[in-house]
Amino acid sequence: MSTDLTKLSAVEIAGLVAKGETSAVEVTQAHLDRIAAVDDRVHAFLHVDTDGALAAARDVDARRAAGEELGPLAGVPVAVKDVLATRGVPTTVGSKILEGWRPPYDATIVQRLREAGTVMLGKTNMDEFAMGSSTEYSAYGATHNPWDLERIPGGSGGGSAAALAAYEAPLAIGSDTGGSIRQPGAVTGTVGAKPTYGGTSRYGLVAFSSSLDTPGPCARTVLDAALLHQVIGGHDPRDSTSIPAPLPDVVAAARRGAGGDLTGVKLGIVSEFTGEGAEPGVLAAFRESVDALAKLGAEIVEVSCPNFTYALPAYYLIAPSECSSNLARFDGVRFGLRVGDDGNRSLEEVMSLTREAGFGPEVKRRIMIGTYALSSGYYDAYYGQAQKVRTLITRDFTAAFERVDALISPTTPFVAFPIGARTSDPYQMYLADLYTIPTNLYGGPGISVPCGLSDGLPVGLQVMAPTMADDRMYRVAAALESAVGTLTPPTL
Repeated sequence: MSTDLTKLSAVEIAGLVAKGETSAVEVTQAHLDRIAAVDDRVHAFLHVDTDGALAAARDVDARRAAGEELGPLAGVPVAVKDVLATRGVPTTVGSKILEGWRPPYDATIVQRLREAGTVMLGKTNMDEFAMGSSTEYSAYGATHNPWDLERIPGGSGGGSAAALAAYEAPLAIGSDTGGSIRQPGAVTGTVGAKPTYGGTSRYGLVAFSSSLDTPGPCARTVLDAALLHQVIGGHDPRDSTSIPAPLPDVVAAARRGAGGDLTGVKLGIVSEFTGEGAEPGVLAAFRESVDALAKLGAEIVEVSCPNFTYALPAYYLIAPSECSSNLARFDGVRFGLRVGDDGNRSLEEVMSLTREAGFGPEVKRRIMIGTYALSSGYYDAYYGQAQKVRTLITRDFTAAFERVDALISPTTPFVAFPIGARTSDPYQMYLADLYTIPTNLYGGPGISVPCGLSDGLPVGLQVMAPTMADDRMYRVAAALESAVGTLTPPTL
């Protein structure tokens, strides 16, 4: 067909496939061709599963031809962040220590994607073990932002966001530990949603920080994100942290929000996130979007969450502590890289050599921070104190949601910065997640939706909602999208 299938939304693609106006194979081939044409410049993908994708697409077409009733995203391609186990397909987590590993099983989310008839195109680039804010810490090279190839696409899930912005995929999966779905969404002009912690399964997700990691949907529209969320969400008995409760109807909420009516909805602007820390252009785009939400009928009030200012230091004690424990399994013995095993070295020497060769500098930095924070004599002073701050942040959220239905803020303090600009200053890099981290510490849902441009680069607005009120954030995000529209990246 003459329509450029790569420029369509997931909803549009699914509709064409369902009506027989195109096939899943045609859609998949169009996206594979797009990847071949532009990914040498973007580097969104670490592995493109051409044969597997086309086989899955042929299966969808055959099932439809046989009269089988398929799901609402059947035949739609999806890119998967390389943090999720994929049976028979390389899973590296952006690290040399897992180079070439092909898991013998699928993560629950991947299994649900397959069952829904989506077509997995491949695995996307990421900061090693999801530790980073720019996708420059991948062991396989940086990903580039399609808006400006000299700039970062955010992190750690920059590959998934860049694939969307470059029209290499209409849907993608990310994971959000401190903002790794929402921050890349903001700086690439796409939509990224962090579900309620426990609302999506972590089974098969290579762990960074077990009390924070949350897989979620990435898309170019709010409705597409909601449809993907519906597919991957819900209880999983294989994940002990999975919430045994029904998923809120996020799709209905997104459709309702798209009607552009927020009458009766009360939104709180987080006053701590609209001060001097953000770039003027980011604040200007945010303020214009707040005005747009008010015109849709929302009541806007200022809300102070004073303990949010302590979220960044608390996070960088809790997350590294948990990572130092989780990454102990990468020992060069059971799977992955193995260095120095020549028969003349002890197990401890092999383990040390393997980790030295396999882990990158940011991962080593966080392991050392976490190990120190958990060490004898320092546990209470560092990790214990950080957990107390986490409780205070949760109380701020609880108090705020007694006053308002949802909170809003800029997603990030600044737009995409040049590649290499912050790698020598970890603290400046960490500031990219300043506004997203509180939601992870609390456990509630958050979404970033494009809200304008600053100096020609995308700005995101963040909507935060109470735990298990994911539908509420989709309604507000879809309403804003109806008012300000979506963003179109420059042509690559």
